Amino acid sequence: MSLRPLLFRLHWALGLTAGLVLALMGVTGGLLSYEEAIQAGFDADLAQVDILERPRLGPEALIARAQAQLPGLTVDALAMPGAAAGAPRARFARVEGVRPASAYLDPYDGALRGRARAEGAFATIRALHRWLLIPGDGKGWGRTVTGACTLALLAVLATGLYLRWPRIHRWRIWLKPSLARPGRARWWSLHAVLGTWLVPVYLVVALTGLWWSYEAYRAGATWLLTGAAPVQKAAKAPAPQPPFALDAAWGAFMAGEGRDSTLATITLPGPEMAAIRIRWLKAGSGQEPDDRDEMTFAPATGAPLTLKRAADKPLGRRIADNMLEVHRGRFFGAPVAFLFFLAALAMPLFAATGVTLYVLRRRAFRRRQAAPAGLPEPYLPARLGSSAGSR
Repeated sequence: MSLRPLLFRLHWALGLTAGLVLALMGVTGGLLSYEEAIQAGFDADLAQVDILERPRLGPEALIARAQAQLPGLTVDALAMPGAAAGAPRARFARVEGVRPASAYLDPYDGALRGRARAEGAFATIRALHRWLLIPGDGKGWGRTVTGACTLALLAVLATGLYLRWPRIHRWRIWLKPSLARPGRARWWSLHAVLGTWLVPVYLVVALTGLWWSYEAYRAGATWLLTGAAPVQKAAKAPAPQPPFALDAAWGAFMAGEGRDSTLATITLPGPEMAAIRIRWLKAGSGQEPDDRDEMTFAPATGAPLTLKRAADKPLGRRIADNMLEVHRGRFFGAPVAFLFFLAALAMPLFAATGVTLYVLRRRAFRRRQAAPAGLPEPYLPARLGSSAGSR
């Protein structure tokens, strides 16, 4: 068997197997692309409050009020909006491996305004996207399946591009679909031309998706981007015990860096980090959600310890620190993010057109086998597009 028929069989074999999983990952990934915007729409009434001529509560009082109204839950982070009409949002520590829905609080008296409505749904969508809801989460074999399907996507892109490469380089054949053609030729044109246009997008999605599938891949990619190996997690030390000087840390932050912040998140000390951490987005900076400036504070006194600015990072470090935003396309701006969103939703289209082409091809093969000897075969185009004779 020559190379082209071999690659063609590999292409459709991977498409008919991994393609079904990739279609599911595409739909769920498209939804996750705009997770924050969708959640904001669901919680619009909870996230906005009337502006009153009253002092607003500090972080310590807000956290105490949240935990008093929701017994059994422990706040581990508090999001403080910069807008005067914004409601603080408390995030809770996991309970038996599950993170409870966060809660919106009244900034003036700490009263519970309501729980985030879409967080549970998106937690399920995220688990479906990452490991297909298979037990074990990131430590189960669901992660192995999605990682293997991501590798299959790279193989599908490579074989499809090779099979598609035109022998006659005419841009109309290469980039314009021929939807007026009958039967199999029309489906092949849609499948191949749309795939050609989206190869760069799917290449970025696959190469960044492997970041969460294989630790060795992440280590190698981090070294290529930053010139350094990933920082190894230190052994967990005993977590500092409350009370924490959150109000002092917040006051120091607001007196300096926080004056022009649009959203600041206070993370309480815990086993992973001994200091109080505040990460924030600057007004009009164009920063991505993961690309935030960061300060840490002493948990007992609230005194500033460190300051890290996102703008000071080299490009490779920014990419490594914002791999999720690169994966979603948002690292490159809103228009590219929307293109990534459409490409993700197009995954089922490739699965459907690929299955359709396979079924039509098998039918044509059976007709040829059943035709009496000497009779002409039913009409099938000799060349679909530029190099589809083997199809």
